[in-house]
Amino acid sequence: MTESAKALGHLKTARAGASRAAAGPRKHTVTLVAGDGVGEEVAEAVVKLIEAMGVSLGWDRQAAGQKALSRDATPVPPALVRSIMEHKIALKGRLTAPAGGPGEPPSVALRRALGIYASVRPARSLAGLKSRYDRLDLVVIRESTEDLYAGIEHEVVPGVVESLKVVTQAACDRIAAFAFDYAGRHGRRCVTAVHKANIMKLTDGLFLECCRQAASQHPGIEYREMIADNCMMQLVLDPRQFDVLVMENMLGDIVSDLCAGLVGGLGTVPAINIGPNVAMFEAIHGNAPHLEGQDLATPLPMITAAAAMLEHLGEAGAAGRLMAATSRVLSEGRALTPDLGGTSHTSEMTQAIIGALEG
Repeated sequence: MTESAKALGHLKTARAGASRAAAGPRKHTVTLVAGDGVGEEVAEAVVKLIEAMGVSLGWDRQAAGQKALSRDATPVPPALVRSIMEHKIALKGRLTAPAGGPGEPPSVALRRALGIYASVRPARSLAGLKSRYDRLDLVVIRESTEDLYAGIEHEVVPGVVESLKVVTQAACDRIAAFAFDYAGRHGRRCVTAVHKANIMKLTDGLFLECCRQAASQHPGIEYREMIADNCMMQLVLDPRQFDVLVMENMLGDIVSDLCAGLVGGLGTVPAINIGPNVAMFEAIHGNAPHLEGQDLATPLPMITAAAAMLEHLGEAGAAGRLMAATSRVLSEGRALTPDLGGTSHTSEMTQAIIGALEG
């Protein structure tokens, strides 16, 4: 069994455990990392929404980012990492770090500490939210440990800087197998490997070889390859031709944000981060420090992340209810926060979604 299959199998077991917990008194505990800026406000909104649906979850609240830095002298405290490793699942807001500061961004450092190797970004149209395309449903799967984002750089001589693109067979095999395992488990029809092997013949060539090997083990799933620049043009022209896209780290960062733009922006697309024993669901946009404490931030980024988490935990019904209620509020145009075109407060939008859940 491949490492990715083992990881997905572990996550399936976690979902089954969560379903049993929901049926009885025992709670499944989730590490809650509210994040910086308006994180506390939107995290509290999501907690209220999940409680309103009667889903039995416990929350282990942990500080990270600026709040942890001022208290623990590190944006990623060991207690946070221990909590996620223990509970195996986390819901996380956006973290910030001082611009130009030393070291990795805190979210990157946290993923590395947890052994995260796959980032899954589903780009789905959300009813009631204006976007470039409707009825769009595609998934970007990104390898998240190496490539140019390994950050191996040095100055050769003054005025000449070199950055190394590191690609290993082990990581490529793992992400390729993960992509096909994911497609098979979610009823997806096609996996497209996105690359620049026409230029980077060794590094991206190795990535393609690993994808081809994984494809040979999944004959029921169509496999395609597409050069990155053509892929981005095709995504703009007709994104519905794609189903699952898999790629290396830097391309995945770029393409996943492009796909988010197709369905309404970063606030509508969660990041699902998978490691050997953990799953972390992130709101990848929306710390908005200028709105902190004003009860004006949209809870939408954290809502989409929470819905993905609920689905992962075996609470697909609750996830569907949450997104349907959110879409209803968006469609009716009532109780929307300013960034969504309204004049309401975060708490008012939260209460409107709760009303839609109950209606």
